[in-house]
Amino acid sequence: MKPEIWNLELTQRMPTERTSSPELETLSVATRRLAERLTDLESRATMLRLAPLQGREWYELLRQKLVPQLGRQAWLVVAVVGGTNIGKSVVFNHLAGARASASSPLASGTRHPVCLVPAGFAGHHDLQSIYPDFQLRQWAAPEEALQESDQSLLFWREAAELPSNLLVLDTPDIDSDARINWQRADAVRRCADVLIAVLTQQKYNDAAVKDFFRKAAAEDKCVIVIFNQCQLPDDEPYWPVWVRTFCEETGVQPESVYLAPNDRAAANELRLPFYLRAIVNDAESDTASSQPGSQQTSRDLRTDLADLRFQEIRVRTLMGSVAELLHPQRGVTAWMQEIRLSAEELSRTAERLSAETVLRIRNWPSPANNLVVREIRSWWQAHQVGWARQINRIYNTVGSGVLWPLKAIRNAVQGEPIAPMVEYREREWSAILSFVEDLYDKLQWMAESGNDVIRPRIEQILSGQSRTQLLAGLREAHDRSDFDAELSAVVHQQMQRFQQDSPEMFRFYRQLNNVSAAVRPMTSVVLFTLGFGPAGDAVAHFAANAATQAVVHVVADVAGGATAAVAGEAAVSSVAGSGTGLLQAWFHDLHAAFTAKRAGWLTEMIHRQVLGSLPEDLQAAAALANSDVFLEVQELVGRLQTSHSVLQSQI
Repeated sequence: MKPEIWNLELTQRMPTERTSSPELETLSVATRRLAERLTDLESRATMLRLAPLQGREWYELLRQKLVPQLGRQAWLVVAVVGGTNIGKSVVFNHLAGARASASSPLASGTRHPVCLVPAGFAGHHDLQSIYPDFQLRQWAAPEEALQESDQSLLFWREAAELPSNLLVLDTPDIDSDARINWQRADAVRRCADVLIAVLTQQKYNDAAVKDFFRKAAAEDKCVIVIFNQCQLPDDEPYWPVWVRTFCEETGVQPESVYLAPNDRAAANELRLPFYLRAIVNDAESDTASSQPGSQQTSRDLRTDLADLRFQEIRVRTLMGSVAELLHPQRGVTAWMQEIRLSAEELSRTAERLSAETVLRIRNWPSPANNLVVREIRSWWQAHQVGWARQINRIYNTVGSGVLWPLKAIRNAVQGEPIAPMVEYREREWSAILSFVEDLYDKLQWMAESGNDVIRPRIEQILSGQSRTQLLAGLREAHDRSDFDAELSAVVHQQMQRFQQDSPEMFRFYRQLNNVSAAVRPMTSVVLFTLGFGPAGDAVAHFAANAATQAVVHVVADVAGGATAAVAGEAAVSSVAGSGTGLLQAWFHDLHAAFTAKRAGWLTEMIHRQVLGSLPEDLQAAAALANSDVFLEVQELVGRLQTSHSVLQSQI
């Protein structure tokens, strides 16, 4: 048959309408949205350490078959597939009506697919979307498909004799030594509707061949079997056995079976005969004879392709891909179950990390009481007005003059004392060293006993010079800290809180402040504590008693980035019943507030420099099964299942 006549007949026989229905449109929209959301969901599931989506059969079908082809015009993709040196390219060239792909009696090994497209097809369709995993190149010579390249190439050329909705491909060898060729052949298989399986007596039962066609059967591909290089008529008794074995091993149910003789000259001259054979079932003999006269009657493969039920095959293969996508054991629902189970385990890990990195520091220092009293005095004096402010400033000046000789004598006898804030700085640094040591001991224990999800992250934290670098950074930041400014800010905040929370008590002390200015500064211990009098040293006895009974405990949650510091309950409750007791309790709270501020600084530094985003990543991944993106994927899968069931009932 001449190509132009074949083209006319095929065009008349093959439908051009869209494979469209409400259910197909729903599937099309849902699959596109699903592909987008799966990418987002996978990026959020990094902490779960699941196998990547790429390479999962259901995901590749979604990406390579369903997204490009659902809801589009009803073209049919026919791929010639098979192993090395079995005449696969010969069959392809017979379909093309020309030598479009290189063939040789030597095992040339097709490495890149060659695609024949109808005239004008590339101008109306996006070929790249049909073959998303390939770099498309226009065909120039048959030998191009044999070249070595790390890139996955696809060579295409127009074939004027092809009908407007038929694409024909020659594929890489499915049993190649190079794994990349398997991947390329798999990509073609997924996007194809019809597979022309070229087999031989030596190749039909190979492991790689069977694995390839098992996947095709799971996707409900239309398969046409051609047993090539047969010795006819000697092989007539055996081909039914070969076909049955192939079908039993793969699950394939061939649309039709052909035999082709071992005739090199006819193959090279594109006149190889193809003999159609009746498919043998279990009820028939293994040595079923061919139909009368069929040995002598060669079929035209191109014409037989035209007789296929294009619309039915198109919908069938799309539904087969959707079925694999939705498969409960190996599809998207199984992947979502992986996320659920991993998230539950990770939630337990996150709870453990939170528990193990909450450290209690019982020896965190408090600032010297005279420093606190000094700041309280400064606050009161800044808020005094009129004659009270003037009188207290005078008494402060007088008091400083009175105490100066006493300080000079003490310094001469005992030496210059260490400044209280310098002493506090060193005591705090000792507490920091102890804290870091305890934290790294906890992390080391978790690295040795933790699960596979968290272990690599903690080992990374503990690797190299991390502890040395942390301490160096902490020391530098600690030396830069302005403790006087921080203490002043805490006192200012606590005094404002005192004014808001206990307004009556605050007004009472303010009145005492004014009375003390009218009489004389040293009226009572309480007034000295509030900052009245010549100097903070004058209330050392009271302030010392208040501080020594107030043990400040620090609870640092490194994972959560939070810190709490509380005064000892006994110290507060024992004196809280009177006005003076309330004042002492408030004084304890002030110490605790400053300690919490300093310990909070340390916690935040360690949280950022040691754990980084690990706690947040763990919490987000642990809650992934309840996230918006997970729930949307779940809803999309439900819509796909409903539409798929409706379409299956119509097939």
